[in-house]
Amino acid sequence: MPVRLGVNIDHVATIRQARGGHEPEPTAAALLAQGAGAHGITVHLRADRRHIQERDIKVLKDVLAVPLNVECAATSEAMEAVVPIKPAWVTLVPETREELTTQGGLDVLFLHAHLRQIIRELHASEIRVSLFIDPQQEQVKMAAKLEAEAVEFNTGVYADLTPGADPLPELNRLREASRLASKLGLKVLAGHGLSLFNVGPVAAIPEVEELNIGHSIIGRALLVGLDLAVREMITTINEGGQ
Repeated sequence: MPVRLGVNIDHVATIRQARGGHEPEPTAAALLAQGAGAHGITVHLRADRRHIQERDIKVLKDVLAVPLNVECAATSEAMEAVVPIKPAWVTLVPETREELTTQGGLDVLFLHAHLRQIIRELHASEIRVSLFIDPQQEQVKMAAKLEAEAVEFNTGVYADLTPGADPLPELNRLREASRLASKLGLKVLAGHGLSLFNVGPVAAIPEVEELNIGHSIIGRALLVGLDLAVREMITTINEGGQ
């Protein structure tokens, strides 16, 4: 089965928020990505609302034909905003106000008691849960114990390797964690820092079902348009997964 692509449209909203106006419209970008073959749309509702706003996820939930995945911190404030909208998925991620983008995976071992309550709340509203974690065996085991439906492995370390560095150790970590997650009944997703130039080996991991990619697609879209940027990524993922 081909690896699915979830397109993160956060940085369409980043451009909008730079002027405090109404353009570009993230929902229009999401519909273009959907039309180009994206299998899902991802947005990150941050506490500081630096890009995606609550209004955006409400509109997206109403108009999309593909699943909406909302990334957010495991906080009561985030749950109050997201749960009533009932997206198909919520991905719980670590979050600090100072970071430019998500740094590292969620430490589900340290936070397991708190996460258990958050996950139960999401499940009570029939929202499926993914946990954004580093590809570490103990993190995977705890994610399964917490009864999340999926894990999304942080590919940031792999994506940030310097040119010429050997990618095999990090790819092997991803492969081993993916095998364990699948064995424990978790859906396996991956993302962070992936691009046309490095996505192939991750897409080739047999257990990986979906990749969430945003920054590189939106950056490429500035040059070639969003439709082509999404189609290029899907083609590259399919070639890597063969």
